[in-house]
Formats: sequence, C-alpha cells, structure tokens
Amino acid sequence: MQQTPIRLRGLTKRFGSLTAVDNVDLDVPAGAIMGFLGPNGAGKTTTMRLLIGALRPTSGTAQVLGADLAADVTSRRRVGYLPGDLRVDPKLTGMQLFAWYGKLRGGLDTRRVVDLIERLDLDPDRPFGTLSKGNRQKVGIIQALQHDPDVLILDEPTTGLDPLAQREFLTLLREAAARGTAVLFSSHVLPEVERIADTVAIIRAGQIVTRSTIDELLDRARRRLELRFAEPIAAGVFDGVPGVVDVQIDDHTATLTVEGAVGPALHAATSHALLVRINPAGDDLEDLFVSLYGTPTPTQER
Repeated sequence: MQQTPIRLRGLTKRFGSLTAVDNVDLDVPAGAIMGFLGPNGAGKTTTMRLLIGALRPTSGTAQVLGADLAADVTSRRRVGYLPGDLRVDPKLTGMQLFAWYGKLRGGLDTRRVVDLIERLDLDPDRPFGTLSKGNRQKVGIIQALQHDPDVLILDEPTTGLDPLAQREFLTLLREAAARGTAVLFSSHVLPEVERIADTVAIIRAGQIVTRSTIDELLDRARRRLELRFAEPIAAGVFDGVPGVVDVQIDDHTATLTVEGAVGPALHAATSHALLVRINPAGDDLEDLFVSLYGTPTPTQER
C-alpha cells in the first residue's frame, strides 16, 4: 500500500490550560494540494510546527513520509517548509541562504535555484535584511521549493507577494503536485484557495470541523457579490430569488449575499437590467467561517 506523505492521528498539543490542537486526524496524499484554513488562533501554525518537528505533541502522532521529523534527518531533507514569519541572518544574501539550505539537504541544484529566481523575479544578491516583505517571502518560497521536495508545508505562503508573483507561485505549486508532491498550505485568501486546492480542511478552536472539496464548501457557504448595472436598479428585483438572503441597493449597484449557487441571482440580475460588472464583495475567509460556524475564534494565533 502506498505511503500517505502527511498523516496525523489524534494529534493534540496543549500549552498549560490552552489546547491549541485537539485530537486532529488528517491525511494529504501524494500529488494532492490541501488548503488548511481557519480563523486566526484556530491552530493552523501549531499543527504545521508539530508536523515539521519544531514542537512535540502532547499526544497523538504527526508523520511525514512515514517518519517523525523531529528524529529523522533523512526525511526532513525531503520536505520543504515555509514558516509564517521566516527569520534568518539578515546579513546573508538570498543566494547565500539557498546555498546554506542546499548544504543542509545534501547539495545545491544551481539550475533549479536560478530558474526559481527568474520566475519569481528576485534579486538574489541583496542581503535578506534589506528586502521588502514580498521579496523576503520569495526567498522563503525558493528555499522551500529548491530541492523539489516530496512534501511541502507552507504557512501563509503568498503574504506580501504582488499579483504576478502570486500567480507564478500557484503555477509552481501545480507543477510540484503534478510531480507527486503532497502540499499542505494555509491561507486567508479564498479565491487563491479556490484556484489551487483539491480539498480543504478547516480547523476551529484546535479541531478539524470540515473536510471537503472547494465546491462542497462553497455550496454550504455564503458569498457576497457586488453587481454594477448600466442604469439604476429597482428595489425588489431580487425578491424571492433562490439563495439570495440579503440585498443592498444603491443606485447602479446591488450588493448581494447568496447562499449556495449564484446562478439564480445572476439570472435575475440580467433579466432586469444591463449588468456591466461583477465584483466579489470581500474575499477574506473570516466571512466564510462566520457563515459556517456562527462566530470566529479569538484572534490569538496558535
């Protein structure tokens, strides 16, 4: 039977009276991309730190490539990890850091590093401490990908990236998955998760509350759309339309909250006036969590 690259069973981590991760079971198979979602403080970062062996569990197991990474150096070399806040020697340049990481993993593939540098448009000769947040993030992404790992564990990987770099990064993730890499990444950007993830796991108060495909998740959740029309829109256009749970109309603009499929709402919109633009009215996952589970968790990060 093929080994599951990421496998959590009964994983629990307590810090005194605080239970940050509570009896988590989770699998990410080879070649799959899983979005790991949850409000701030839900337990995402703690789970990832347990996976890479930076924290020890109170109980349960966190296996990567069949091993406990806290004890297995060989398996650690086959993993790419990006923390939520990458901290390295600020005096080292990107290229020096890539060489250092390469040495830790048994060798540097210079051609691969150069390719990643070009694709993400990074100046590798500037000291890390002089880089912007976005360029520091690029350094972190390159070090995680440079050895073509079998497992990628990425904590908020697109934070600070400009749209072009975000798009290229998602392409790199697809390429990694096509090679058989198992990818677990956390994010707060719903369109990004929709574009790249095969499945999602939502963690709340340390517990996995949902595992599903993106389509299944959105069928249960509410979406907000801003519709712009060529002429003022009349009140009552969306009355009785299936799925529409709230409407706010302001002259040429209607802001809708839709539960489930948006097709009936769009059909109603185009039947009454010329629709010229559709915009998502906010893409933060917090709204999704609130619509699914009622209230967000506290904002203390775990």
